[in-house]
Amino acid sequence: MARKTEKPPTSKTPAIDPGTIRELARLLDETGLTEIEIEADGASIRVARNAAPAAPRGRQDAITVPTPNVVATTPAEIPIEPSKHPGLVSSPMVVTAYRGPAPGAKPFVDVGVQVKTGDTLIIIEAMKTMNQIPATRSGTVVQILVEDGQPVEYGEPLMIIE
Repeated sequence: MARKTEKPPTSKTPAIDPGTIRELARLLDETGLTEIEIEADGASIRVARNAAPAAPRGRQDAITVPTPNVVATTPAEIPIEPSKHPGLVSSPMVVTAYRGPAPGAKPFVDVGVQVKTGDTLIIIEAMKTMNQIPATRSGTVVQILVEDGQPVEYGEPLMIIE
C-alpha cells in the first residue's frame, strides 16, 4: 500500500511589499487617521503615526511613520496647540466632518469670523446621521483644523475659537 507523502510545513515568511507600506502611509496622511492595519495572505501590516505600539498578538510587522515637527522662527508663526486651548472645539465621536450644509456650499464659518454661543460651526456625519456642532462660546474663529469631508477621530480638534 502506497503512502501519501506530505510536505513538511515551511516557515517561509510572506514577502511584504514596500509599495503597500508606502500606500498605507500615504492613505494615513490623506485621511488624518493615526493608524491603519491590514492583513492578507498571513501577513499583517500596521502603519501608525504617534501611536503607542499595540500589544503583541503573534507575528506582526509594524512600521511607525513619524509626524514631522513644526519649526517656527517668529512668535506669529507658532501654531496654536489645539489640545491646550480653552476655545477648542473637538469631535465628539468618530465621524466625517463637513464645513458647509451641502457639497460645494459656503462653509458655516471661516477663520476670522465672529461667532456666538450656539452658532453652527460644522456638521458631522456618523452612520448616515447628520449632527450640527454648535459654538460653545462666543468669539472669533482663529483656526480651522479640518477640511470639508475629512474623516476625524474621537477627540480630534476641529477648530479653535478665541
